[in-house]
Amino acid sequence: MIKKHSVFNKFLFYGIFLFVAVFMAVLVVFFAFIFFVKTPNLTNLSERKVVQSTKIYDRTGEVLLYDIHGQQKRTVVTNDQIPDYVKNATIAVEDDTFYQHYGIRPLSLIRAFVFDLINRSREQGGSTITQQLVKQTLLTSDKTIIRKIKEIFLAIKVDRQYSKDQILNFYLNQIPYGAYAYGIEAASQTFLQKHVWELTPLEAAYMAALPNAPTYYSPCGKHKDALDARTIFIINKMYRLNLLTNDQYEQTKKESINFSGSCYEGISAPHFVIEVQDQLNQKFGEDAVREEGYKVLTSLDVNIQKIAEDSINNFSESNAKNFNAHNMSAVIIDPKTGDVLALVGSKNYFGKSEPNSCKPGIDCLFDPQVNIATRYRQPGSSFKPIVYATAFKKGYTPNTVLFDLQTEFNPSCSPDGNPPPGLPKDLCYYPKNFDNKFRGPVTLRSALAQSLNVPSVKLLYLAGISNSLSTARDFGITSLDDSDRFGLTLVLGGGEVSLLELTSAYGVFANDGIKNPYRYILKIQDENNNTVFEAQKNQTEVIDKNIARAISNILSDNEARAPEFGENSALNFSGKQVAVKTGTTNDYRDAWTIGYTPSVVVGLWAGNNNNASMEKNIAGFIIAPVWHEIMQNLLLRFPEEQFTTPNTFQESKPVLRGEWRGGKEFIIDKISKKLATENTPIDLREKLVVPSVHSILFWLDKNNPFDDNTIQPILDPQFKNWEYSVRAWASSRGLVDQDDNIIPKEYDDIHILDKIPQFKSIIFTPQKTIYNNNEKITVYPDLESIYKISQVDYFIDDDYIGSVKKQPFSITIDLSNFYLKESIKIKIKVYDDIGNTSENISTLYINK
Repeated sequence: MIKKHSVFNKFLFYGIFLFVAVFMAVLVVFFAFIFFVKTPNLTNLSERKVVQSTKIYDRTGEVLLYDIHGQQKRTVVTNDQIPDYVKNATIAVEDDTFYQHYGIRPLSLIRAFVFDLINRSREQGGSTITQQLVKQTLLTSDKTIIRKIKEIFLAIKVDRQYSKDQILNFYLNQIPYGAYAYGIEAASQTFLQKHVWELTPLEAAYMAALPNAPTYYSPCGKHKDALDARTIFIINKMYRLNLLTNDQYEQTKKESINFSGSCYEGISAPHFVIEVQDQLNQKFGEDAVREEGYKVLTSLDVNIQKIAEDSINNFSESNAKNFNAHNMSAVIIDPKTGDVLALVGSKNYFGKSEPNSCKPGIDCLFDPQVNIATRYRQPGSSFKPIVYATAFKKGYTPNTVLFDLQTEFNPSCSPDGNPPPGLPKDLCYYPKNFDNKFRGPVTLRSALAQSLNVPSVKLLYLAGISNSLSTARDFGITSLDDSDRFGLTLVLGGGEVSLLELTSAYGVFANDGIKNPYRYILKIQDENNNTVFEAQKNQTEVIDKNIARAISNILSDNEARAPEFGENSALNFSGKQVAVKTGTTNDYRDAWTIGYTPSVVVGLWAGNNNNASMEKNIAGFIIAPVWHEIMQNLLLRFPEEQFTTPNTFQESKPVLRGEWRGGKEFIIDKISKKLATENTPIDLREKLVVPSVHSILFWLDKNNPFDDNTIQPILDPQFKNWEYSVRAWASSRGLVDQDDNIIPKEYDDIHILDKIPQFKSIIFTPQKTIYNNNEKITVYPDLESIYKISQVDYFIDDDYIGSVKKQPFSITIDLSNFYLKESIKIKIKVYDDIGNTSENISTLYINK
């Protein structure tokens, strides 16, 4: 027992010793910084560190799109010019114990240190307002232990040297708020066109939300939702900390915000540049991007960007007036590289929102600074090609027929669309086509080309929701990640995707099944022109090229879509191959047109930011004309390329081949009307079925369409309702089922060896053993035939030389054409009038 206590005491002694040693080491390091590390002068905090400007260029490296640092904007204001609620908003979100600590918060530092240690990162700063002031004005942005220790030391010295009000005033006048604005006054003028003393509590909270990540939270950036959420958080926290009165708090709930200023000066392709800047921030951090002087070569083609912007501007007024569509967005991508050649996030980036102000967290009807291209919206029928491609992978083909009939898809509802007693009507789901017409049996080719809804919903069921979502993910669509959230409406645009990702996905079809992920940045150099990043090709084959070609073949077939869109619609380019698909949501909130050639993909969206419905119309009228104008201009810039024609799909079953009248097939001879044999000429064979009209689920297992095992359609939950509408349609047209009795019992007996024309000989006139090479001879067959001879074909050395259709079926041959040969082979092929054939060959010798 004594021994155990001795061991315990020994460990306790060493533990205390180790703790003291570490503590002393920390003190030594701390005081070493005090006495030996050179620190900047604290007497003038307005003297900022020198920074290098990061510049963003187009793909040529010659056109400057944006200078991220640019010309700083700063207006110093005194402490008494800044309202208390402006100061309190900053304190609430950045450092709510600002007036209680001595420049640092030890517990916060320890917590941040432990978090970074566990997660192996350096992201948790635990910084006070004083520390942030020191970091922004006196130190570099390097995330090192040495810099952090210097920051702590300087924060303590600043806190001892200046009053809290002075430090807060320094902070509010020095820190970056984004868009070149340093200090609260410059930020107020930039984003709200107001002086700081004119801000409302709501506007003060918005301003306080920015410094944490000025680019990320920028009112003009892509994270407006995050800015709204952070602002609401600040307002609520101010209220909890009694930094807002009850009246002020209630007033903020009623107020709207109007970012009327210009966030970016001297910027081209603003939404594109913001995307680039966002990627740079993720790669290097906001401080480094703002200060380290990178040169960024992007994928943007300024001429193509101008084409997109001009076309949108040309149609924006008429679209708003005629269709109540107040916004448009465009994405143009090179499918062979993934390069984003142009991106218009919203029309007229520097325009005014509609209405002029919106409440936090609520979208305006139109907000030009919101990048709709990256927002998730319902794509309508423009999602259909993903589902059709999935079905083709599974074994269905462009020729497969489905019935376009009113169909109830909820198995719990009756076939005519009525719910069980006591349940609401909207439990049932029976989609319609845009024109409220049903076309009966249609091929998948026609269904996709004409964008028919009912066959497409059926095809999604056959292809499988999870399989279709997997295809979407393979194509680069990241927003459809949970198959449990989606039903059969997915094929009609029930899931939300971004225009950017869907346009990129269409690039897979354009590029023969090869995906090139979209990219903005081609190359990045540091201030010394060293390359720190260069984009590499990241190609992946995500679908069989024949399936990609089949989709392109369908979407570029103007004749196939003409019944729905007309022969001369905005989707057509006379003499040019352009594949295109439109999409319109059921509530007319979104209109899409996405089309492509092998060289370029153009995606276009129209609608309203706040999801307000447009006038009832399809995308072919609302937005296709704008898309047509853009594509027409691009066709002049890119070389003309043709889509590769797809190979024929395997079609083992009649229903996959397009036969909807029945599933049991037999082949007859067209002349004898008896069952064909191997001797029946191919062109005289005719495939017939035993008439029996059913839905496709009657003929195959949806999960294994090629499987010939016994089908039990009654086990499929959709079979009852699908079959009901098909059988009713067949009955209304007098189509009666028949049985195997219609199949002939006898086999073709006229196309047999005994009845083909028989050669007695081939006759040459004059008749010789060897002919001179300057002679002309006459040739004809001597035949016996049961049936009348209809045609004789002649070949010399397997080269066709002519046909004769009249007795005596002779032909003249000039041997001078063969003067270099010692012999020639003459083949004669004979046809009778019921399709029987025979042939004979004779060799003729020539004296050279």
